Amino acid sequence: MMHFLRKFSNKTSLIRAVALATAGSGIFCFTSSSDYNKSVLVSIPASFRDSLTWAWRTMEEKNPCTALIHSNNSPYGVLPLFFSRPDAGPDPSMSKGYGLDAGDSPKHSCSCLGRDTIANAAAKVGPAVVNLSVPQSFHGMTVGKSIGSGTIIDEDGTILTCAHVVVDFQGLRSSSKGKVEVTLQDGRSFEGTVVNADLHSDIAIVRIKSKTPLPTAKLGSSSKLRPGDWVVAMGCPLTLQNTITAGIVSCVDRKSSDLGLGGMQREYLQTDCAINQGNSGGPLVNVDGEVVGVNIMKVLGADGLNFAVPIDSVSKIVEHFKKNGRVVRPWLGLKMLDLNDMIVAHLKERNASFPDVSRGVLIPMVSPGSPADRAGFRPGDVVVEFGGRPIGSIKEVIDIMGDKIGKPFKAVVKRANNITVNLTVIPEEANPDM
Repeated sequence: MMHFLRKFSNKTSLIRAVALATAGSGIFCFTSSSDYNKSVLVSIPASFRDSLTWAWRTMEEKNPCTALIHSNNSPYGVLPLFFSRPDAGPDPSMSKGYGLDAGDSPKHSCSCLGRDTIANAAAKVGPAVVNLSVPQSFHGMTVGKSIGSGTIIDEDGTILTCAHVVVDFQGLRSSSKGKVEVTLQDGRSFEGTVVNADLHSDIAIVRIKSKTPLPTAKLGSSSKLRPGDWVVAMGCPLTLQNTITAGIVSCVDRKSSDLGLGGMQREYLQTDCAINQGNSGGPLVNVDGEVVGVNIMKVLGADGLNFAVPIDSVSKIVEHFKKNGRVVRPWLGLKMLDLNDMIVAHLKERNASFPDVSRGVLIPMVSPGSPADRAGFRPGDVVVEFGGRPIGSIKEVIDIMGDKIGKPFKAVVKRANNITVNLTVIPEEANPDM
């Protein structure tokens, strides 16, 4: 040890040693006190430590544990140097997710955001991203094109996109008669056919036929996303193909009502990725190169307020297309509101007779003549069970109903003064224009 310390007899040598250790670790802590004692805390990764000179190896062999080195020759007084030896292997938790404890939240497969993370994710999906173009005419006169993006999700040529890109939404007659011009990243061009479209969710399927293999993108899971996760928006804004922008997830369950959208309740992923006209229908991709959403819209006049349909919802829509040729949605005729502790406390302050519940779904309004009205639901009811299961959110009610039309569901509701009522409701198929 003394032989090694003599090598640090001057200030310059010691600073070089500290700089070497700091460069290898990226972790450097320097503290000082009133008596001019100095402390340097350095953590050296095993991979870098193995490549150091013999002098470091000598110190490590002689001091396998944490070493405290004093150099009293410093003109500034005692200079303790702490070398904290990390574990021989990486933290097992880092291979599955971030080093921070996230409780029961899902683990991420990427432990950090490296210089190639975004590029690698984009490279996995990029070849499957296509540009869509649909000519539009008004009274026989061509007035422009509807442009958008899409993603090939199956080798049979199935393309996932937005309905408003390929279907007439604004009274303009499409001159293509269900045909779409599809251009791949590699320059190949095809004539696609609109197979299915759901106006409520704004999701559509276009199919092309190719004699050569087509690139495809892998679908991920939007349920694993958390606010703050990095995502990549891909598409063809203003027909500029192969455009990539990156950002974070701002909200994982933005309600359609929050955006002033009417009709049935929908949920969107909110991101700050830059998207523009032509991005609609393009994929939202996670850092693993998996599609987790379909970019659908942005707020005009605002920066960083963009929205995508979660891929979990899209997958269910695609299954409906395959099974029924359309999306079948049960309709009860209820306006519903998720309850939480704050809302319950506020309602009890306004009305002491409000039922004692910790979770459930509040019914503020019942549509006259609807299945729920005929079943006996009343405004102010709190649904605590549906289909034989305890519930705490609207999403749970929707998931329980699935696509079951005409099937009776039993519901348990709480009313004022904690009165419990059992009801049976038979959903009808919703009007797609609602």
